[in-house]
Amino acid sequence: MLPFSPPRVDQKTVDEVTSVLLSGWITTGPRTKEFERKITAYIGCRKTLCLNSATAGMELMLRWFGVKEGDEVIVPAYTYCATANIVVHCGAKPVMVDIDAKDFNISVQEIRKHITSKTKVIIPVDISGWPADYAEINNLVNEPEIKKMFQPGSAEQQQLGRILVMSDAAHSIGAQYQGKRHGSTTDVSVFSFHAVKNLTTAEGGAVCLNLPAGFDCDAIYANLNMKSLHGQSKDALAKTQVGAWRYDVLEPGYKCNMMDIQAAIGLVELERYEENLERRRAIFEFYTNAFKNKSWALLPAYKNDQKESSYHLYLLRIKGANEQQRDQIIQGIFDRQVSVNVHFQPLPLLTVYKSRGYKMEDYPQAWSKYENEISLPVYFDLTDENLKTVTDAVIAAVESVI
Repeated sequence: MLPFSPPRVDQKTVDEVTSVLLSGWITTGPRTKEFERKITAYIGCRKTLCLNSATAGMELMLRWFGVKEGDEVIVPAYTYCATANIVVHCGAKPVMVDIDAKDFNISVQEIRKHITSKTKVIIPVDISGWPADYAEINNLVNEPEIKKMFQPGSAEQQQLGRILVMSDAAHSIGAQYQGKRHGSTTDVSVFSFHAVKNLTTAEGGAVCLNLPAGFDCDAIYANLNMKSLHGQSKDALAKTQVGAWRYDVLEPGYKCNMMDIQAAIGLVELERYEENLERRRAIFEFYTNAFKNKSWALLPAYKNDQKESSYHLYLLRIKGANEQQRDQIIQGIFDRQVSVNVHFQPLPLLTVYKSRGYKMEDYPQAWSKYENEISLPVYFDLTDENLKTVTDAVIAAVESVI
Protein backbone atom coordinates (compact mmCIF):
# COMPACT_ATOMS: atom_id res chain seq x y z
CA MET A 1 0.00 0.00 0.00
CA LEU A 2 1.39 3.40 -0.97
CA PRO A 3 1.19 5.49 2.26
CA PHE A 4 -0.50 8.88 2.46
CA SER A 5 2.01 11.05 4.33
CA PRO A 6 5.03 9.46 6.04
CA PRO A 7 7.62 11.84 7.58
CA ARG A 8 11.00 12.34 5.94
CA VAL A 9 13.41 10.53 8.26
CA ASP A 10 16.86 9.54 7.06
CA GLN A 11 20.35 9.03 8.47
CA LYS A 12 20.92 12.77 8.90
CA THR A 13 17.82 12.95 11.11
CA VAL A 14 18.93 9.90 13.09
CA ASP A 15 22.43 11.34 13.59
CA GLU A 16 21.12 14.67 14.88
CA VAL A 17 18.70 13.04 17.32
CA THR A 18 21.43 10.67 18.50
CA SER A 19 23.70 13.64 19.10
CA VAL A 20 21.05 15.22 21.33
CA LEU A 21 20.46 11.99 23.23
CA LEU A 22 24.18 11.70 23.97
CA SER A 23 24.62 15.38 24.82
CA GLY A 24 23.17 15.15 28.31
CA TRP A 25 20.50 17.76 27.47
CA ILE A 26 17.28 16.48 25.89
CA THR A 27 14.54 18.84 27.07
CA THR A 28 14.12 22.52 26.13
CA GLY A 29 17.61 23.89 25.67
CA PRO A 30 20.14 25.21 23.17
CA ARG A 31 18.75 23.43 20.11
CA THR A 32 15.22 24.66 20.78
CA LYS A 33 16.51 28.23 21.10
CA GLU A 34 18.51 27.84 17.87
CA PHE A 35 15.45 26.46 16.07
CA GLU A 36 13.43 29.47 17.23
CA ARG A 37 16.07 31.89 15.94
CA LYS A 38 16.27 30.13 12.58
CA ILE A 39 12.51 30.07 12.11
CA THR A 40 12.39 33.80 12.88
CA ALA A 41 15.04 34.41 10.21
CA TYR A 42 13.33 32.13 7.69
CA ILE A 43 9.86 33.59 8.19
CA GLY A 44 10.88 37.22 8.68
CA CYS A 45 8.73 37.71 11.79
CA ARG A 46 9.73 39.57 14.96
CA LYS A 47 10.02 36.62 17.40
CA THR A 48 9.28 32.88 17.55
CA LEU A 49 8.37 30.53 20.42
CA CYS A 50 8.46 26.78 19.79
CA LEU A 51 6.07 24.51 21.68
CA ASN A 52 4.83 20.93 21.68
CA SER A 53 1.96 21.72 19.27
CA ALA A 54 0.35 24.44 17.21
CA THR A 55 -2.79 23.92 19.30
CA ALA A 56 -0.94 24.86 22.49
CA GLY A 57 0.52 27.91 20.77
CA MET A 58 -2.86 29.19 19.63
CA GLU A 59 -4.42 28.69 23.04
CA LEU A 60 -1.57 30.45 24.81
CA MET A 61 -2.01 33.41 22.44
CA LEU A 62 -5.74 33.61 23.16
CA ARG A 63 -5.03 33.55 26.89
CA TRP A 64 -2.26 36.17 26.55
CA PHE A 65 -4.76 38.40 24.71
CA GLY A 66 -7.29 37.93 27.53
CA VAL A 67 -9.96 35.94 25.67
CA LYS A 68 -12.51 34.70 28.19
CA GLU A 69 -16.12 33.76 28.83
CA GLY A 70 -18.52 36.08 27.01
CA ASP A 71 -16.07 36.77 24.17
CA GLU A 72 -16.41 35.61 20.57
CA VAL A 73 -13.75 34.33 18.20
CA ILE A 74 -14.47 33.97 14.49
CA VAL A 75 -13.30 30.71 12.89
CA PRO A 76 -14.07 29.00 9.58
CA ALA A 77 -16.55 26.13 9.59
CA TYR A 78 -14.08 24.28 7.36
CA THR A 79 -11.07 23.41 9.51
CA TYR A 80 -9.68 20.84 11.93
CA CYS A 81 -11.35 20.84 15.34
CA ALA A 82 -8.29 22.36 17.09
CA THR A 83 -9.11 25.80 15.66
CA ALA A 84 -12.40 25.90 17.54
CA ASN A 85 -11.44 23.73 20.53
CA ILE A 86 -8.98 26.32 21.81
CA VAL A 87 -11.75 28.93 21.87
CA VAL A 88 -13.95 26.61 23.94
CA HIS A 89 -11.03 25.94 26.32
CA CYS A 90 -10.87 29.68 27.02
CA GLY A 91 -14.59 29.81 27.80
CA ALA A 92 -15.37 31.89 24.71
CA LYS A 93 -17.73 31.17 21.82
CA PRO A 94 -16.46 29.98 18.43
CA VAL A 95 -18.42 31.93 15.80
CA MET A 96 -18.27 29.77 12.70
CA VAL A 97 -18.47 31.34 9.26
CA ASP A 98 -18.57 29.85 5.79
CA ILE A 99 -15.67 29.62 3.36
CA ASP A 100 -15.19 31.39 0.05
CA ALA A 101 -16.58 30.10 -3.23
CA LYS A 102 -13.15 30.35 -4.89
CA ASP A 103 -11.15 28.16 -2.47
CA PHE A 104 -11.27 26.38 0.92
CA ASN A 105 -10.40 29.45 3.02
CA ILE A 106 -12.57 31.67 5.20
CA SER A 107 -14.79 34.21 3.43
CA VAL A 108 -13.94 37.82 4.26
CA GLN A 109 -17.53 38.82 3.44
CA GLU A 110 -18.82 36.27 5.95
CA ILE A 111 -16.36 37.50 8.57
CA ARG A 112 -17.74 41.01 8.19
CA LYS A 113 -21.32 39.81 8.71
CA HIS A 114 -20.43 38.07 11.97
CA ILE A 115 -18.35 40.72 13.75
CA THR A 116 -20.00 42.01 16.93
CA SER A 117 -18.92 44.04 19.94
CA LYS A 118 -17.94 40.69 21.55
CA THR A 119 -15.50 39.73 18.77
CA LYS A 120 -11.94 39.64 20.08
CA VAL A 121 -10.03 37.48 17.57
CA ILE A 122 -10.34 36.22 13.99
CA ILE A 123 -8.57 32.94 13.17
CA PRO A 124 -8.19 32.43 9.41
CA VAL A 125 -6.96 28.96 8.41
CA ASP A 126 -4.65 28.33 5.46
CA ILE A 127 -6.27 25.12 4.27
CA SER A 128 -3.77 22.88 2.42
CA GLY A 129 -1.06 25.56 2.69
CA TRP A 130 -2.89 28.15 0.55
CA PRO A 131 -2.83 31.49 2.44
CA ALA A 132 -6.10 33.15 3.37
CA ASP A 133 -6.84 36.69 2.15
CA TYR A 134 -4.78 38.48 4.80
CA ALA A 135 -4.64 41.91 3.17
CA GLU A 136 -8.44 42.04 3.11
CA ILE A 137 -8.74 40.70 6.67
CA ASN A 138 -6.10 43.11 8.00
CA ASN A 139 -7.87 45.99 6.27
CA LEU A 140 -11.22 44.87 7.67
CA VAL A 141 -10.13 44.89 11.32
CA ASN A 142 -8.60 48.35 10.84
CA GLU A 143 -11.72 49.94 9.37
CA PRO A 144 -12.83 52.81 11.65
CA GLU A 145 -16.37 51.45 12.10
CA ILE A 146 -15.07 47.97 12.96
CA LYS A 147 -12.52 49.41 15.42
CA LYS A 148 -15.23 51.55 17.01
CA MET A 149 -17.25 48.38 17.67
CA PHE A 150 -14.31 46.72 19.49
CA GLN A 151 -14.65 46.61 23.28
CA PRO A 152 -11.32 45.79 24.96
CA GLY A 153 -11.39 43.59 28.03
CA SER A 154 -7.67 43.38 28.86
CA ALA A 155 -4.58 45.58 28.78
CA GLU A 156 -3.36 43.79 25.65
CA GLN A 157 -6.68 44.35 23.89
CA GLN A 158 -6.61 48.00 24.95
CA GLN A 159 -3.13 48.43 23.51
CA LEU A 160 -4.01 46.80 20.16
CA GLY A 161 -7.30 48.68 19.98
CA ARG A 162 -8.88 46.27 17.54
CA ILE A 163 -9.60 42.64 16.77
CA LEU A 164 -6.48 40.42 16.79
CA VAL A 165 -5.83 38.40 13.62
CA MET A 166 -4.17 35.06 14.43
CA SER A 167 -3.39 32.84 11.45
CA ASP A 168 -3.89 29.12 11.95
CA ALA A 169 -0.94 28.43 9.66
CA ALA A 170 -0.68 24.74 10.58
CA HIS A 171 -0.35 23.83 6.89
CA SER A 172 1.48 26.79 5.45
CA ILE A 173 5.12 27.16 6.49
CA GLY A 174 7.03 28.20 3.37
CA ALA A 175 3.97 29.63 1.63
CA GLN A 176 4.29 33.07 0.04
CA TYR A 177 1.89 36.00 0.36
CA GLN A 178 2.38 39.26 -1.53
CA GLY A 179 6.07 38.55 -2.01
CA LYS A 180 6.81 37.63 1.62
CA ARG A 181 6.99 34.32 3.44
CA HIS A 182 3.75 33.66 5.23
CA GLY A 183 4.09 34.20 8.96
CA SER A 184 5.03 37.85 8.66
CA THR A 185 1.68 38.81 7.10
CA THR A 186 -0.52 39.41 10.15
CA ASP A 187 -0.42 39.86 13.94
CA VAL A 188 0.38 36.26 14.86
CA SER A 189 0.89 33.06 12.84
CA VAL A 190 1.02 29.61 14.41
CA PHE A 191 2.65 26.74 12.50
CA SER A 192 2.34 23.01 13.12
CA PHE A 193 5.25 20.55 12.99
CA HIS A 194 3.11 17.42 13.47
CA ALA A 195 4.36 14.21 11.87
CA VAL A 196 2.29 14.66 8.69
CA LYS A 197 3.28 18.29 8.09
CA ASN A 198 5.78 19.53 5.47
CA LEU A 199 8.30 20.32 8.20
CA THR A 200 8.07 17.99 11.18
CA THR A 201 9.48 17.73 14.68
CA ALA A 202 7.35 14.57 15.28
CA GLU A 203 5.00 16.75 17.33
CA GLY A 204 5.44 20.47 17.72
CA GLY A 205 4.51 23.97 16.69
CA ALA A 206 5.72 27.57 16.57
CA VAL A 207 4.14 30.90 17.46
CA CYS A 208 5.48 33.62 15.16
CA LEU A 209 4.90 37.09 16.56
CA ASN A 210 4.50 40.00 14.19
CA LEU A 211 2.48 42.41 16.31
CA PRO A 212 2.52 46.14 15.46
CA ALA A 213 5.16 48.59 16.62
CA GLY A 214 4.69 49.37 20.29
CA PHE A 215 4.40 45.74 21.34
CA ASP A 216 7.52 44.34 23.00
CA CYS A 217 7.79 40.95 21.31
CA ASP A 218 10.69 39.93 23.55
CA ALA A 219 8.51 40.51 26.61
CA ILE A 220 5.58 38.68 25.00
CA TYR A 221 7.90 35.77 24.16
CA ALA A 222 8.99 35.61 27.82
CA ASN A 223 5.37 35.70 28.97
CA LEU A 224 4.32 32.90 26.59
CA ASN A 225 7.36 30.87 27.59
CA MET A 226 6.37 31.26 31.24
CA LYS A 227 2.80 30.16 30.45
CA SER A 228 4.15 27.07 28.65
CA LEU A 229 6.13 25.94 31.74
CA HIS A 230 3.52 25.85 34.50
CA GLY A 231 3.88 29.60 34.98
CA GLN A 232 7.47 29.16 36.13
CA SER A 233 9.67 32.28 36.04
CA LYS A 234 12.71 30.40 34.65
CA ASP A 235 13.08 27.51 32.24
CA ALA A 236 15.37 24.54 32.92
CA LEU A 237 18.22 25.98 30.86
CA ALA A 238 18.17 29.28 32.77
CA LYS A 239 18.25 27.44 36.08
CA THR A 240 21.51 25.67 35.17
CA GLN A 241 23.44 28.94 35.43
CA VAL A 242 25.62 29.15 38.53
CA GLY A 243 23.57 30.21 41.53
CA ALA A 244 20.37 30.55 39.49
CA TRP A 245 18.43 27.61 40.91
CA ARG A 246 15.72 29.70 42.61
CA TYR A 247 12.52 30.37 40.65
CA ASP A 248 8.94 31.51 41.22
CA VAL A 249 5.60 30.37 39.78
CA LEU A 250 3.71 33.40 38.53
CA GLU A 251 0.42 31.77 37.45
CA PRO A 252 -1.08 28.28 37.09
CA GLY A 253 0.28 27.70 33.60
CA TYR A 254 0.55 24.75 31.24
CA LYS A 255 3.21 22.22 30.24
CA CYS A 256 3.69 22.45 26.49
CA ASN A 257 7.33 23.33 25.80
CA MET A 258 9.31 21.86 22.89
CA MET A 259 12.21 19.50 23.66
CA ASP A 260 15.68 19.63 22.11
CA ILE A 261 15.04 16.14 20.69
CA GLN A 262 12.20 17.63 18.65
CA ALA A 263 14.17 20.74 17.74
CA ALA A 264 17.03 18.62 16.40
CA ILE A 265 14.64 17.05 13.89
CA GLY A 266 13.30 20.50 13.04
CA LEU A 267 16.75 21.96 12.42
CA VAL A 268 17.47 19.23 9.88
CA GLU A 269 14.09 19.77 8.26
CA LEU A 270 14.48 23.54 8.09
CA GLU A 271 17.97 23.34 6.57
CA ARG A 272 16.62 21.37 3.59
CA TYR A 273 13.12 22.81 3.51
CA GLU A 274 13.44 24.60 0.18
CA GLU A 275 14.43 21.29 -1.41
CA ASN A 276 11.33 19.76 0.17
CA LEU A 277 9.13 22.54 -1.21
CA GLU A 278 10.58 22.13 -4.70
CA ARG A 279 9.70 18.43 -4.74
CA ARG A 280 6.21 19.11 -3.41
CA ARG A 281 5.71 21.75 -6.11
CA ALA A 282 6.70 19.19 -8.76
CA ILE A 283 4.20 16.69 -7.30
CA PHE A 284 1.40 19.26 -7.56
CA GLU A 285 2.30 19.93 -11.18
CA PHE A 286 2.36 16.19 -11.95
CA TYR A 287 -1.15 15.78 -10.54
CA THR A 288 -2.44 18.86 -12.34
CA ASN A 289 -1.05 17.68 -15.68
CA ALA A 290 -2.60 14.24 -15.14
CA PHE A 291 -6.09 15.57 -14.34
CA LYS A 292 -6.39 18.88 -16.21
CA ASN A 293 -8.18 17.37 -19.20
CA LYS A 294 -10.61 15.33 -17.13
CA SER A 295 -14.08 16.87 -17.19
CA TRP A 296 -14.76 15.63 -13.65
CA ALA A 297 -11.62 17.14 -12.07
CA LEU A 298 -11.82 20.37 -10.05
CA LEU A 299 -8.18 21.30 -9.42
CA PRO A 300 -6.81 23.27 -6.46
CA ALA A 301 -5.23 26.71 -6.78
CA TYR A 302 -1.61 26.78 -5.67
CA LYS A 303 -0.01 29.84 -7.29
CA ASN A 304 -1.13 33.25 -8.53
CA ASP A 305 0.20 36.83 -8.54
CA GLN A 306 -0.59 37.26 -4.80
CA LYS A 307 -0.03 33.84 -3.26
CA GLU A 308 1.96 30.64 -3.51
CA SER A 309 1.04 27.54 -1.52
CA SER A 310 3.32 25.54 0.75
CA TYR A 311 2.13 22.52 -1.26
CA HIS A 312 0.97 20.69 1.83
CA LEU A 313 -2.21 19.01 0.52
CA TYR A 314 -3.46 18.43 -3.01
CA LEU A 315 -7.22 18.86 -2.61
CA LEU A 316 -8.76 17.22 -5.66
CA ARG A 317 -12.51 17.64 -6.05
CA ILE A 318 -14.75 15.44 -8.17
CA LYS A 319 -17.25 17.55 -10.11
CA GLY A 320 -20.84 16.50 -9.54
CA ALA A 321 -20.00 13.81 -6.96
CA ASN A 322 -22.00 13.63 -3.75
CA GLU A 323 -20.64 12.44 -0.42
CA GLN A 324 -21.62 8.81 -1.00
CA GLN A 325 -20.02 8.73 -4.45
CA ARG A 326 -16.88 10.40 -3.10
CA ASP A 327 -16.61 7.70 -0.45
CA GLN A 328 -17.04 5.01 -3.09
CA ILE A 329 -14.24 6.57 -5.11
CA ILE A 330 -11.98 6.63 -2.05
CA GLN A 331 -12.66 2.95 -1.44
CA GLY A 332 -11.80 2.27 -5.07
CA ILE A 333 -8.48 4.10 -4.70
CA PHE A 334 -7.64 2.12 -1.55
CA ASP A 335 -8.55 -1.09 -3.40
CA ARG A 336 -5.86 -0.12 -5.90
CA GLN A 337 -3.28 0.07 -3.07
CA VAL A 338 -3.09 3.86 -2.74
CA SER A 339 -3.84 5.74 0.49
CA VAL A 340 -5.81 8.98 0.31
CA ASN A 341 -7.66 11.15 2.83
CA VAL A 342 -10.27 13.90 3.25
CA HIS A 343 -9.46 17.37 4.67
CA PHE A 344 -11.61 18.06 6.61
CA GLN A 345 -14.97 17.13 7.99
CA PRO A 346 -16.48 20.60 8.60
CA LEU A 347 -16.92 21.40 12.28
CA PRO A 348 -20.76 21.33 12.28
CA LEU A 349 -20.64 17.64 11.29
CA LEU A 350 -18.78 16.73 14.48
CA THR A 351 -20.76 15.64 17.53
CA VAL A 352 -19.05 18.13 19.84
CA TYR A 353 -20.21 21.09 17.73
CA LYS A 354 -23.43 19.64 16.37
CA SER A 355 -24.52 19.18 19.98
CA ARG A 356 -23.78 22.87 20.62
CA GLY A 357 -26.29 23.91 17.98
CA TYR A 358 -24.12 24.43 14.90
CA LYS A 359 -25.90 23.25 11.73
CA MET A 360 -24.21 22.13 8.53
CA GLU A 361 -26.91 23.71 6.36
CA ASP A 362 -25.75 27.15 7.55
CA TYR A 363 -22.45 26.65 5.70
CA PRO A 364 -23.29 25.69 2.10
CA GLN A 365 -19.84 26.43 0.65
CA ALA A 366 -18.16 24.28 3.27
CA TRP A 367 -20.50 21.41 2.49
CA SER A 368 -20.12 21.74 -1.29
CA LYS A 369 -16.32 21.51 -0.98
CA TYR A 370 -16.32 18.73 1.59
CA GLU A 371 -18.72 16.33 -0.11
CA ASN A 372 -16.52 15.76 -3.18
CA GLU A 373 -12.96 16.39 -1.86
CA ILE A 374 -10.15 13.81 -1.88
CA SER A 375 -6.63 14.59 -0.58
CA LEU A 376 -3.86 12.90 -2.57
CA PRO A 377 -0.42 11.84 -1.24
CA VAL A 378 2.22 14.60 -1.25
CA TYR A 379 5.64 13.99 0.34
CA PHE A 380 9.31 14.25 -0.53
CA ASP A 381 10.04 10.58 -1.15
CA LEU A 382 7.26 10.03 -3.70
CA THR A 383 8.84 9.02 -7.01
CA ASP A 384 7.36 9.79 -10.42
CA GLU A 385 6.54 6.08 -10.67
CA ASN A 386 4.61 6.36 -7.40
CA LEU A 387 2.77 9.40 -8.75
CA LYS A 388 1.76 7.49 -11.86
CA THR A 389 0.39 4.76 -9.58
CA VAL A 390 -1.64 7.41 -7.70
CA THR A 391 -3.07 9.09 -10.79
CA ASP A 392 -3.91 5.78 -12.48
CA ALA A 393 -5.74 4.64 -9.33
CA VAL A 394 -7.66 7.91 -9.00
CA ILE A 395 -8.72 7.99 -12.65
CA ALA A 396 -9.82 4.36 -12.63
CA ALA A 397 -11.72 4.76 -9.34
CA VAL A 398 -13.47 7.97 -10.39
CA GLU A 399 -14.47 6.67 -13.80
CA SER A 400 -15.88 3.50 -12.26
CA VAL A 401 -18.28 5.61 -10.16
CA ILE A 402 -19.02 8.83 -12.08
